[in-house]
This record gives sequence, structure tokens and C-alpha cells, in this order.
Amino acid sequence: MIAAALAVPGDINTVTGGYIYDRRLLEELRAAGRGMQLVTLPDSFPFPSPQEMDAAMQALLALPETCPVIIDGLAFGALDPARVGLIKAPIVALVHHPLALESGLPQDVQDHLWRTERDNLRHAAQIIVPSPHTREILSERYDVPAARIHVALPGIDLPVPDTWDATVAPQGAPLILSVGILHPRKGHDVLIDALALVADQEWHAEIVGNPWEKGHYDALQDRIRQAGLSGRINLAGRVSDEALEQLYRRASIFALATRYEGYGIVFNEALVHGLPIVSCRTGAVPDTVPAAAGLLVARDDATAFAGALRALLTDQTLRTDMAEAARQAGARLSSWGETARIAGFALDAAMAGRT
Repeated sequence: MIAAALAVPGDINTVTGGYIYDRRLLEELRAAGRGMQLVTLPDSFPFPSPQEMDAAMQALLALPETCPVIIDGLAFGALDPARVGLIKAPIVALVHHPLALESGLPQDVQDHLWRTERDNLRHAAQIIVPSPHTREILSERYDVPAARIHVALPGIDLPVPDTWDATVAPQGAPLILSVGILHPRKGHDVLIDALALVADQEWHAEIVGNPWEKGHYDALQDRIRQAGLSGRINLAGRVSDEALEQLYRRASIFALATRYEGYGIVFNEALVHGLPIVSCRTGAVPDTVPAAAGLLVARDDATAFAGALRALLTDQTLRTDMAEAARQAGARLSSWGETARIAGFALDAAMAGRT
């Protein structure tokens, strides 16, 4: 089994879906017996300084041609296209979602990232994506041959069965749980507005997520205060794995008003915990959330999102049926070992001839 490398910008232990994917992929590839080197690139991607770009390129150019490298898309799509072609190591691009599709980017920045990622993908021997949706985007908008794209769905760790009784319903006011980094793309502002529209119902909400964009945490707190919901919505920020597990187990509904997802690992977590899901018809969400387990509405529509929440809050039978559908779907999800198996195939294919 050939040795390989994984190049990631910043700390691989960062708590986001993309970094969790990278970390588990690295762990499972190593567990499968593949010698994996971690290459840490500057954490400023996708907007590095010239000096940070030089440092990233030096690290990648130093890899030998006998060592295929998976390059995380947060860096890969923003690397200098003039130098990516000089990398000797066979490249496997890991595209969580195209950089140009991030929310809130100025048009000139979107155009720049689209061009750099499109140009860099031409130098990738193979590409790994987390969903059929992302594969479709790369084929249609970035001119990537479908034969080079491997869909490696995120895996899931099932809750420990001897400490979790799935038949015990949560007690008290329904807990609405939202998990996602505190970034505009996750739509927590829309969720807060939707919760204000169902304030007549009994519920408590926890929004869990690593603060990501400067000032966004404070903006969300202001929105909660202005809605008069400070006692009902807790902006928890980052919590421990143990605390998050307890929240999943206490929750009655999972809600994420996301504006775009290349996959959305948190939806898998909601499914395995048997939570009905309220989210948006955007990106890979419709492919990730089974119709029987979720209510999906148009993005940026707080009124429609509130309507879906109200339906679950007021109809116990609907909530129970969707919870059971979620639990069954969660039981069918694949493991991180399967994710790594597909990634390993991509590495071997890249080494075999960049075809």
C-alpha cells in the first residue's frame, strides 16, 4: 500500500465539518495501514498573503513524485495556478464545496476563486467530493471529467447503544437544536427570525457552533435580544463532544437554515440520533436529508422555516413518524472506514497514472 500525504490549512483539529472530515479520513487511512504524512499549510487560506502562499507552495513542491497528496479544497482552490502544475506529487483534490459558492463574497472575489479553482482542478489527477451534488457542480461548472471524481460520503459514528435509549422521548419543552459554525452561510439569523415567529409555542433552542467570522457572534446575540428571545435561545458557541452528545439526546428537532452545504455532516448526526430535521432546499441538503425525515424549505425564507417548525411543534404524530424515519435512515449510513476506502482508491489511481 503506497504512502501518501494529506495537506490541510491550519489546525486539523478545528471543529468544522470539513476539518472533521479531514481528520477522520487521516485516522482511517492510517488505521488501514497506509502511511500518511500530515502537511500543515498556513491557516489563512483561502486568502493567504504572498508570504503564506510561498510557504504553502514550498511545502507542496517538496513532496516527491512517489507520494500522492490529498490537498484540502480550502487551500487547493486558492493556490497559485501558475505553480500548482509544478508540484511533482500526484494530486488528489478534496473539494468539500467550491470556494466561489461561499456566502457573502463580493462578485470579484467569487470570480477570482472560480477561476483559480477551475484552473487548479485541471492539475488534479483525481478528485474526492463528499456528495453527488458536489460532483455535479464540478462537472457542470468547472469542466472536470466525471471519471476523475470519487464520491466519498462522510461516515458516521453511531451512538453507544448501552448508554442511549432511543425509545425514551425528551422531557419538558421541546429542544430545537442547531449545529453549525457561526458563519453567515449557516443561516442562524434566519433561524432566529423563524423562532420569533413561533414564539407562541413551547420550545427552547440551542445554537451550537464554533465562532468563525469576526463579529458574527455579537450580531446573532443582538438579533436574539431584539426578538425578545434571550431566555429561550442559547447561543452556546463551541461545546465539548460530550456536551454536544447530550444535546443531541435531549433534542426533539434539529434545525439548520443553511444557505448552502456541500454535504453537511451534522445532518448525519441528527439522523443517527433520530431527530426530525428542518432545513433548506439548497446544495446537497435534499440528497442528504431523506424526505421522510425532514421538512425542507426555500433558503432565506424565515416564514416558511417557521411554518415547518410549527408543523413539528404542534403535531406530535408527525414528529414521532419523522423521528422514526430519521433513526432508520441513520442506521443505514456508512462508516468512516468506507470513506477512507474510496479515498484510498483515488490515491492509488492518482499514483497509477493521473488518469
